Amino acid sequence: MSSVDVVRACFAAYLAQDRAAMDRLLAEDFTFTSPQDDHIDKAAFLARCFPTADRLRSQAILEAVPLHGDATEDGDVVVRYAYELKTGARHRNVEVLTVRNGRIAETQVYFGGRFPQG
Repeated sequence: MSSVDVVRACFAAYLAQDRAAMDRLLAEDFTFTSPQDDHIDKAAFLARCFPTADRLRSQAILEAVPLHGDATEDGDVVVRYAYELKTGARHRNVEVLTVRNGRIAETQVYFGGRFPQG
């Protein structure tokens, strides 16, 4: 799988709440950082962040591109995505995911906030 394919599979595993797939996609030394989480490890991510998909009505990847080089190589992938909560609030975020040896080693989330309808 290309680095972009690995990232897309990670987003799909989250939406499907496929814990086994997510566990396979994340490196053992995985770290996750967002405005709410400071370099939490794989276990904390799986316990705290992974089970939150039930709050979503929908989520769509708008762009997923390698930051340097080519999608067939390991490296950073930038993802911009939109989602709608069951409350009707819509948001867009950006994440930078580092793929190493076909697994995600790090995720950095940059919250974009509410996004208007339309």
